[in-house]
Amino acid sequence: MCALPKNIAATKKWPCGQPNNHSAAALHLVPPLQYDVVKDFEPVLLLADAPLLLVASKAVPANDLREFIAWLKLNPDKSSMGTVGAGSPGHLLGLLLQKETGTRFGLVAYRGAGPAMQDVVAGQIETTFANTATSLPHVRAGSAKAFAVTAKKRLAVAPDIPSVDEAGLPVLHFSLWAGLFAPRGTPKDIISKLNTAAVSTLGDPTIRESLAEQGFEIPERERETPEALGAYQKAEIEKWWPIIKAENIKAE
Repeated sequence: MCALPKNIAATKKWPCGQPNNHSAAALHLVPPLQYDVVKDFEPVLLLADAPLLLVASKAVPANDLREFIAWLKLNPDKSSMGTVGAGSPGHLLGLLLQKETGTRFGLVAYRGAGPAMQDVVAGQIETTFANTATSLPHVRAGSAKAFAVTAKKRLAVAPDIPSVDEAGLPVLHFSLWAGLFAPRGTPKDIISKLNTAAVSTLGDPTIRESLAEQGFEIPERERETPEALGAYQKAEIEKWWPIIKAENIKAE
């Protein structure tokens, strides 16, 4: 998450990066921060969601998520999933997949999503969870297969890939979400003005198209409120922190 600078007018670049549920949930994986990401900020707006794709090597003898889980059960500890390190989205999703399905497979840490995806294509590892920018070109080229998108519904840029809800495993909902936050104590009228301006900007067709091409989706109108962002952040921390704690995951 990020906070607005005091003088936003003097800032030439968008003041916020791409905050996400991973950074919110994995707070205890990093050295003590000088601020509290929940208590020291006011939610303004959930800007966009970017679900991941569960992709696999063409050599994996499964055509959908159900078949893939069945194959994993028949082959415990005989396959590997690439991640980008302890506490990363792929790592947490891999642990959750094992927990919910009773399967076992290796979790291999890579220096980035790109190298992990390359090894999936090469057949060096069987699967990985990856963003659409990294994985979708390979899926479209036929050099890898996609079993599901970690969202409630299909992506506009990948309508042929089922959601995890359709595939029967809604617990795998996950998104690299971007949220707009202001410093704690920012007046409510300022929060309201920032929210209104951001909602208006997200309504621009050009911006929506650009975000869609990167795998981001604009939230439904009912989620475009400060209260909705605050509730979402809280729910994400409550979902992922117990997994991090139970596995005693430490930053590498």
